[in-house]
Amino acid sequence: MFRLIDFLAAFFGLLFLWPILLIVIIVGLFDTGSPIFVQTRVGKNKKAFKLIKFRTMSVETESVASHLASNASITKLGSFLRKTKIDELPQLINVLKGEMSLVGPRPNLFNQEELIAERDALGVYNVLPGITGLAQVQNIDMSTPQLLAKTDKQMIESLTVARYFQYILMTVTGSGSGDAVKPE
Repeated sequence: MFRLIDFLAAFFGLLFLWPILLIVIIVGLFDTGSPIFVQTRVGKNKKAFKLIKFRTMSVETESVASHLASNASITKLGSFLRKTKIDELPQLINVLKGEMSLVGPRPNLFNQEELIAERDALGVYNVLPGITGLAQVQNIDMSTPQLLAKTDKQMIESLTVARYFQYILMTVTGSGSGDAVKPE
């Protein structure tokens, strides 16, 4: 059921939002020279996949979890993209490919060993990672691995169609501040 909703939403999302995607790509070329950001993340059953986002940090930024990156590395365009969550739109391609869901635990990096252990112990990797979810709308990020894993597990166990759409609506209307970064 969720896979069908994911597929249709991603398909029509990309179909109708392509002008925004194109504008961000063009502006991003002037901002960083490389508007698309692709990074290997941990997916369902801990299988690696390539997450696609709009670049919000300078090209030289080290590949670490956002909460470990410096606020100074976020570009002006990147700040806008993060606030509006437009940086997440290319992940609709990941959803279309079946690597992600619209709603699920945010996919982490393979070097986030403490989070991987916490999530693994709770079975969080038994589901597709998502663009948004309960932790995101409650501003719980990857800097608190145990709390994040518990919140992910709670979401997985209580996910209904109504909650699925509630998390999406809350994200679109501004709940959650996106990935945190270290203050300067």
